[in-house]
Amino acid sequence: MATIGFIGLGIMGAPMAQHLQNAGHKIVALKRKKPMPKDLAKGGAVFAATPKAVAAKAEIIITMVPDTPQVEEVLFGADGVASANLKGKLVIDMSSIAPLATKEFAKKIKKAGAGWVDAPVSGGEVGAKAASLTIMCGGTKKDFDRAKPLFDLMGQNITLVGGAGDGQTCKVANQIIVALNIEAVSEALLFASKAGADPAKVREALMGGFANSKILEVHAERMIKRTFKPGFRIELHQKDLNLALSGAKEMGLSLPNTATAQELFNACKANGGAGWDHSAMVRALELMAKHNVK
Repeated sequence: MATIGFIGLGIMGAPMAQHLQNAGHKIVALKRKKPMPKDLAKGGAVFAATPKAVAAKAEIIITMVPDTPQVEEVLFGADGVASANLKGKLVIDMSSIAPLATKEFAKKIKKAGAGWVDAPVSGGEVGAKAASLTIMCGGTKKDFDRAKPLFDLMGQNITLVGGAGDGQTCKVANQIIVALNIEAVSEALLFASKAGADPAKVREALMGGFANSKILEVHAERMIKRTFKPGFRIELHQKDLNLALSGAKEMGLSLPNTATAQELFNACKANGGAGWDHSAMVRALELMAKHNVK
């Protein structure tokens, strides 16, 4: 069993760390304003004051924070992970951040003597709690093989996509697909509801056909029941689509439907919905239609 440094005990990070602890690993987490989650505390997890202190006490360091600047700060800021002795250790970034920045972070961590895997996840809070996350990995096979037993405790569909940064590229592609599926389901339910059909019955019927998807199963239910407590916040999905659109611009690509999805998220944010679950994209369409899915 290993001592694992875990930085980022948020909505998804806390249950992910819990699965590792339940398997017998010791958790050392970065101290935060909120108290240690109760189950982690009962299992012996402890806080360390700085990322450097986390790294000093751990063999493997996992980061699970919101965006590229936060990853850079915990890795390379004052008292960051990289300021500890990293020789022989492994750094795993499970955040969703910029692929190009990830490649640079990996180079610096390897220069410091540690292995690197970028391993962003998909599945949201539900997947984190159920240990059913999809984990998209970038790094060497040697580093991936070292991390794989930990990934097996947190997820089910685990793939080494390629070298450093390729896991993040895969995650951006994933977020494009998820956003466009949310948009499609939103439009379909709004159309059905406005036409007078029961959207719950429409969803039930569609789940038996070719239109079925995880988005239809999980997010459509949230749209119908109006339960927009965040499993994955709109502001975080906006961040991911910004990565997609900025990357597309650099490569000379046009992603018109991705841009439309981002505008719908922007409309939600403008109406106070930055912290809503991303299934609440439907609210932007409802506002334009002056009709709610019901």
